[in-house]
Amino acid sequence: MTLSRKDFIARTFWAGSGFVVLSRTASVAGGIGGNQAQKVIVADYDKCTGCRTCEAICSAFHQEEKNPHNPGNHENSNIRVWRFMPPLDVPISCYLCHDAPCVAACPVSVSAQTGHKALYRDKITNAITCDRDRCIGCQSCADTCRTHRAGIIFPDQEGSPAGMCDLCNGDPQCAQWCPYEALSYLERWPDAAHPYPGPDAIYERLKQKYYPTQSE
Repeated sequence: MTLSRKDFIARTFWAGSGFVVLSRTASVAGGIGGNQAQKVIVADYDKCTGCRTCEAICSAFHQEEKNPHNPGNHENSNIRVWRFMPPLDVPISCYLCHDAPCVAACPVSVSAQTGHKALYRDKITNAITCDRDRCIGCQSCADTCRTHRAGIIFPDQEGSPAGMCDLCNGDPQCAQWCPYEALSYLERWPDAAHPYPGPDAIYERLKQKYYPTQSE
């Protein structure tokens, strides 16, 4: 059986390290200290029409150099519009959780050169970022996000995490180009009670608001 580079590294890592996965809860490793605010993409679900402009612009902005023939492929977007029946549209982007459980779940040790794991929080934008050269493709971050948060992170073809919002280096294109102003780039302050709901939970709340007779 032929192993990919990431498969080989991952198997070697788990077999030789005797590593025990840490609790997938709050961790200082990727969290934001003190009461520091961070800017995130905020969605107004009452305004979203499901036009998917955000997906197209996100994909085009990030994929133009990698895929010049089809840069606007929605499948490459880091923001996704979930569609439900009765008809409701739920745009979901990375919450950039203050405690960053995805970073806490990353088993790769902190590098002496960079000062971070394979998954880490960018020092300027606070966006969750992957160092693909150090990532072993174990998918612990994706598992943690799916189990404990909104399930934003998913493994790409190499097993590295994808789907995290990088905030377009501080100038989010989705918020800039949304034709219905359903997306904004706003500051959010630390809140231990913040639920970080997934698309299904948001849909249930919206369904109770717009289709109360079908929510009983």
